[in-house]
Amino acid sequence: MSEKVKVLIVDDEPLARDLLRNYLQDLSGLEIVGECENGFEALKAVQDLHPDLLFLDIQMPKIDGFELLEVLDPKPEIIFCTAFDQFAIKAFELNAVDYLLKPFSQERLEQAVGKALKKLSKQMKENSGVQQLEQHLERQEKVLERVVTRLGTKVTVIPVDRINYLEAADDYVMIHSELGNHLKEKTMKYFEARLPKDRFVRIHRSFIVNLSEIKSLELYSKDSYIAILKSGDKLKVSAEGYKRLRQVF
Repeated sequence: MSEKVKVLIVDDEPLARDLLRNYLQDLSGLEIVGECENGFEALKAVQDLHPDLLFLDIQMPKIDGFELLEVLDPKPEIIFCTAFDQFAIKAFELNAVDYLLKPFSQERLEQAVGKALKKLSKQMKENSGVQQLEQHLERQEKVLERVVTRLGTKVTVIPVDRINYLEAADDYVMIHSELGNHLKEKTMKYFEARLPKDRFVRIHRSFIVNLSEIKSLELYSKDSYIAILKSGDKLKVSAEGYKRLRQVF
């Protein structure tokens, strides 16, 4: 590669950033274009600096590395850095995206950088490890505690207990919450599988509702009901949705 690879370091620990910087400055062909201590800074930096390679910590305050990856666009190549081994590291190792388990040696770092440079030189973005990692995360049905949305450079973190209901919106889902309405590029099926099942029920093909927000149910037509929410919103309830509500209540 003729031009230097632009590198961005994202880690909330100053010592971790210092170590990465010291290791990387000995490698030719790389240029460290910035450092960030949280996901919000990183989102803006990626948009402004257009790095080719991102060293990304997983556990960070505000939004974690996975949540940042979810809202990044465009996506650079990712090398995860983590002090914990419970984040499906074996799955990462099978992908083109590498990981570094803290504490790591300079030799291990150079191996990871070598993989990234090889991928970048072949310009194989369409089959990148980032996309494989996204698909891997998509397959995991971990119960959501919060949802991260993005509009431009603004990122909103919505705790699930502050969600009133979700509404299908073409290729997106509109999240109606105490923090306002936010679009998320996911499917209703995705949220149905991952929202806490003791608190959220899919009442219609277009609606998933927070049970604590339901004020009353009114008969709309034969085998069809309307859910009246505390907010005053009225949501259609299908026959199947009504059965699900009866099982819960």
